[in-house]
Amino acid sequence: MESAEGRTTVPATPPGAAAAPPARIAGLDGIRGLAALFVVLHHCWLLSFPGFPSAAAPAWSGWLAYGHLAVVVFIVLSGFSLAVSPARAGWRLDGLRRFARRRAWRILPPYWAALAFSLVVAWTLVPQPGQGPPTAKSVVVYGLLVQDLFGAPSPNGAFWSIAVEAQLYLAFPLMLLVRRRAGAAVLLGAVTCLVAAIGLAAPHVPAVDLFMRLTPQFAVLFAIGAVAAGAAKPAERVEPAGAVGGVPAPWTRALPWAAPAAAVPVLLLIALAGAAWTVEHYFWVDLAVGPAVGLLLAAVARGRPAPLVRLLDTRPLRRLGSFSYSLYLIHAPIVVALAELLLAPRLPSGVPLFLAMSAVAAPLSVLAAWLFASVFELPFQRHRSVRGMRAAVAAATRRRTRSGR
Repeated sequence: MESAEGRTTVPATPPGAAAAPPARIAGLDGIRGLAALFVVLHHCWLLSFPGFPSAAAPAWSGWLAYGHLAVVVFIVLSGFSLAVSPARAGWRLDGLRRFARRRAWRILPPYWAALAFSLVVAWTLVPQPGQGPPTAKSVVVYGLLVQDLFGAPSPNGAFWSIAVEAQLYLAFPLMLLVRRRAGAAVLLGAVTCLVAAIGLAAPHVPAVDLFMRLTPQFAVLFAIGAVAAGAAKPAERVEPAGAVGGVPAPWTRALPWAAPAAAVPVLLLIALAGAAWTVEHYFWVDLAVGPAVGLLLAAVARGRPAPLVRLLDTRPLRRLGSFSYSLYLIHAPIVVALAELLLAPRLPSGVPLFLAMSAVAAPLSVLAAWLFASVFELPFQRHRSVRGMRAAVAAATRRRTRSGR
């Protein structure tokens, strides 16, 4: 229930107890939706202005060159979302097998359906830019989510990050163990030092450079998100130290300012250095952007700043966020097919093509993703098992039968 100040007053789950399903945190779906839409517009931009990262694009569109940073947001947000429930249960998982089953149930059905869709588009219409038609090896490699380990023609330019995230799920229980026993500083310090060592050694040691295929900096981003989830823990009935008379503790009041303070230096560096330098140094740029994203999520989890949270929690952004995974999964084949077969043959590259892509390809991708999610994603969110889904289908069939009488 809510107190007069609108704060949660239910006590936190005691350590060792099973974590209840976390309540929805206002604003997170909006962040997911905006990040996915940004990736779509980024791919529209790439197809309209050839020559990335040194594309001759107008300055007003330059921010769209950095779609990779939306994936940074997704990785931090993934660690955050997965850790909210354990954070409320003393940083404990409700069983490794249950965690693995739920992740597979949530991630794999939409992914495999999107893989089948992408293969059909690549084989019958047009392959992804810079890729040949997918092969049997593509089916195996992408079906097993090992595309960051083995090379094969890609059926979908957005699939590279799904393999990385799936591998981070394997490290998540270990991260929680370190967080519980040694604390947040040790977890972040250990992961950051290991990843930074890889980044420093990779240019000089070929064996270490092989690890760069795994995008190791994402492990730090994932850990930042998991640590930031501590801010989502519900308040105790007894006011915490530093919060007197309902006034938030100083660190809580500072959260809305901490994220911009962390982000501004990185954004200035990106603006001054340019796209070519930024893309070449994404390893370090990602590590610099991660803390700002983690601080933003911590602030939003605390409902601050309130105007931003209200904006992110508006119905259109909430709705977009509810099928953002589907939008990320299937937009690339749609955008490429529309560009190559419909728009590019009729329009000059540059601003005219980009405006047409934004007006046609982006909305059609959103519509297609909503339809796709209604079949392959949302049912798996609502029902946590095959048995539950069968029961829901049977109940719906009975209702239709009764209504038809």
